[in-house]
Amino acid sequence: MDEKEVRFEAIMDVGPIVISHTRNPALEEAVAFLKRVLKCEILCLIPISIFMGAYVIMTKYLGVEREKASEALRKTLSVASPIFYQDIPKQIVLEALKDASAYNISSWDAYIAELAKIHNISIVYTLDIKDFEKIPWLKPVLPISIDKFRAYQEWLIKQR
Repeated sequence: MDEKEVRFEAIMDVGPIVISHTRNPALEEAVAFLKRVLKCEILCLIPISIFMGAYVIMTKYLGVEREKASEALRKTLSVASPIFYQDIPKQIVLEALKDASAYNISSWDAYIAELAKIHNISIVYTLDIKDFEKIPWLKPVLPISIDKFRAYQEWLIKQR
């Protein structure tokens, strides 16, 4: 099965990758979710570029040691799976920048949204619900329970 044969039902934002690779109150649920995605039990497209964003968030904002962050993310990326989207074509970036301006969202979120549009995906797994609610063709969904999400948010505040 390769990426072009799969009909994805969702796309993933950077947040679920971060919480599944960092010690935090939502880690167990996040890892369980990611395992289901990696096993293709949930047909979710993962742009590989989000792993670079996850590395920045983990090391710069959450204080994860560089080596540990790199090793954890590389381990996940080493899984052979058709779910990884490996290109960032110029036209997608152009459309994402236009959408970022139109919907007042980050260019990163607009890139995820543009990929979703191209692949006829209507669900985005994210921790950034409010920004993705601005995008008419996407339904943002938390990959963890609301209780774990709140615990994670409280944990984040303590990390600052």
